[in-house]
Amino acid sequence: MEDLLMGSILSAMATGAGALPILFFRTVTHRWRDILLAFTAGIMMAAATFSLIPQALSKDSFLIVCLGVLTGMLVLTLLESVIPHIDLEHSQLNLSMDTQAILVLSAITLHNIPEGLSVGVSYSGDQNGLGGLIALAIGLQNAPEGFLVALFLINQRVSRLKAFFLATMTGSVEVVSAISGYYLTNVVDGLVPYGLSFAAGAMLFIVYKELIPESHGDGHAGAATLSFIIGLLVMIGLTEWLK
Repeated sequence: MEDLLMGSILSAMATGAGALPILFFRTVTHRWRDILLAFTAGIMMAAATFSLIPQALSKDSFLIVCLGVLTGMLVLTLLESVIPHIDLEHSQLNLSMDTQAILVLSAITLHNIPEGLSVGVSYSGDQNGLGGLIALAIGLQNAPEGFLVALFLINQRVSRLKAFFLATMTGSVEVVSAISGYYLTNVVDGLVPYGLSFAAGAMLFIVYKELIPESHGDGHAGAATLSFIIGLLVMIGLTEWLK
């Protein structure tokens, strides 16, 4: 339980760490933004396919894993249909500043819930440091997200300190959802393989639906592709090292 709390808190606080540079500057080039997003996509892809899914398969059948992965994707698809996707840099919603900022913060916060569940479930079925690996993968994804949220808020004339604080708070929900996922899979016998495959499906959805398209939308597909592969290899290397 102590490892879960430490991992989930560090993963969630990575959102604040990513937002920290906003206290010093308020712009970032499209190229570096795309490189960061693609790198985190590679990290999450490797975590899902080389850690979560193999662990789920070792505990139950291929059919159960398929059901879990598809359920994870379905849940995030439903979230996408309820919560409008907002391009943090090019948003053109016809909303007042305060309303738009609240909508962005709500959307990011709700999208962090499945990520926290992934961490909690991974610690519940932890073998060979799986929980720590998934917490690291989620944390690396949270950092650029925190920066982009804080950048959006500053562009909406929110003070730098307040933007940093609000961006950091969007990640705090991951601690609660991580604890929920941990206890749920421990209380309900046999839920671990469902939870692991659900987490994999949720992460794959984020990679293909959000991170890869956003990292290829500004003319830096080559650099983003290389960054994706490097992220993938880094996560595979960590997985092998912690075996």
